Amino acid sequence: MGEPAPSWAEFASAFELFRDPIVCGVLAGVVLGYLGVFVVLRRMVFVTAAISQSAGLGVALAFYAQIHLGQETAHPVAGALALSVLATLLFAAQPERLRVSRESLLGLAYVAAGAAAVIVGDRITQESHDISAILFGTAVLVRPEDLRAVLGVGLFVTAVHLWWHRGFLFAAFDPDGARVHGLPVRLLDTVLWLLVALEVSVTTRALGALPVFAFAVLPAMAALMASGGLRGAFPLAALLGGIAGGAGYVLAYFLSTPVGATQVVVAASLVLLALPVRAVRGRA
Repeated sequence: MGEPAPSWAEFASAFELFRDPIVCGVLAGVVLGYLGVFVVLRRMVFVTAAISQSAGLGVALAFYAQIHLGQETAHPVAGALALSVLATLLFAAQPERLRVSRESLLGLAYVAAGAAAVIVGDRITQESHDISAILFGTAVLVRPEDLRAVLGVGLFVTAVHLWWHRGFLFAAFDPDGARVHGLPVRLLDTVLWLLVALEVSVTTRALGALPVFAFAVLPAMAALMASGGLRGAFPLAALLGGIAGGAGYVLAYFLSTPVGATQVVVAASLVLLALPVRAVRGRA
């Protein structure tokens, strides 16, 4: 016979151990869910995948610099941020000048960064478990410094978005009208994707690339299906992202399944639940 399933009493008694990763998952889900509305509506879904892979490569390079080059100041979060920003600036450029599509650049960044992270990770035997957790989202515990980074960056990104929300919307969905009104469309677009890169880089370090990609896409999809308009989609996507991050961790505990994968399944389930709501709205 198998081991008995964990009980709520056991979960409550060990809650201090689970508190930080649950809070981190909720915070990441809320902010990424909000940003995901821009990502989904702009049809830039794989931008987050490419950025998260680039962040994973940045973390791997930081560990490599620490272990093999003696660079103790090389911090994994700084490496993730540097590579994420570099990838974002590549996407924000105009690839048409190079006669390649943006999708081609995304594919190149995703494949190259993922392969390079695996190669570099293979040379870091001391931190191989960290690289695996970053790339595939298998981490169960969250470091206090990672939680602080997720909290601080999340508050900063949210504050900027609340401040420039109208400008981001106008530049993203009606660029010609925004230019007529004198808005710096190129600057707003670049800042938007830099904020996405900033949030993705710190959450990838804390949770892994797989759940980060899911939080940036699936809650927004569900919210856009279920909400009556764009105004309601943003808070609903943030709420659903928080549910996926928190409930996914709790469910993984009781089912004894990998945390990152369970969070993704919960987020995908929210999309499935939103489908009948969308169908009812369509008939109405």
